[in-house]
Amino acid sequence: MKTLVIIPSRLSAKRLPGKPLLKINGLSIISHVFKRAENANIGDVVVAAEDQEILDDVKSNGGNAILTSKNHKTGTDRIYEAFKLLGRNDIDLIMNIQGDEPQIDINDIKNLDNKMKTNITKIGTLAAKITDSGIYKNENFVKVKVKEPLNQNLFPFAESFMRKTDDTKDIFHHIGIYCYQVEVLKKFITLTQTKNELNNRLEQLRALDNNININVALAKKSPIGVDTEEDYLAIKKIMKYK
Repeated sequence: MKTLVIIPSRLSAKRLPGKPLLKINGLSIISHVFKRAENANIGDVVVAAEDQEILDDVKSNGGNAILTSKNHKTGTDRIYEAFKLLGRNDIDLIMNIQGDEPQIDINDIKNLDNKMKTNITKIGTLAAKITDSGIYKNENFVKVKVKEPLNQNLFPFAESFMRKTDDTKDIFHHIGIYCYQVEVLKKFITLTQTKNELNNRLEQLRALDNNININVALAKKSPIGVDTEEDYLAIKKIMKYK
C-alpha cells in the first residue's frame, strides 16, 4: 500500500495570522513540519497551500507544494483538491498532517501509517495520554473517547470527540492528524456537514455521524500546536535549545 502525505496550510488563521511563515531557528513553521513528515519516510510529502508565499517558502527550503483554492471550508477539502490536482492514481492512503505542529513525532507518524496498513482501516488518527487534569475542561484541547483501552499495540474505534468533558475514563487528548483510505476520503468530502460537527466545530464528527469508523493509535506525547503568540514563543524557546 502506498501513502501520500498532504499538509494543508494557509496564512489567514484567525488567532495568529501568518503563522506558517513564522520562523523557528531560521526555518518557517510549515517547513519544519514538512521536514518532519519527509523524515518519517512513509511516502511523498506535499504542502497544500492557500497562499503563494507558503508555496514559495516550502519550495525554497527543498519541499514540494501545490496551490489550492481559498474557498475551502475545511482542511480536508483542501487536501482532497491537492490530491486531485496531483493526479496520482497509485495512492492507497492519504495522511493529513497539521501544518502548525513543528514538533510532531516522526515515530508517531510511522506508527499511524503502519497501523492503517496492517489493520486495513478506513480512517485513523492519533491521541495521547492526558497528564494535566485541566485539559478535560479546556475547549482548546480536543478530546477523544475510545471504545476499548488504548495502548501501543491496540488501534480501537473512537466512540466520540468533544471539546470538554466531565468524563475521564478512556478519554485521551486528540492529535489532529488523519490517515484516510483514498475511497473513504472521496466519500467523506461529499457528505453534508452535520449539525453535530458544526455545533462542536469538529470535522471528524461528520465521519462518525455517517457511520464511518475512526481508529485511534496511541501517540508518545502531545505535540505543541501553534495557535497563539504565546504558543509560538513557547515552542520557539523549546526548539532553540534542542
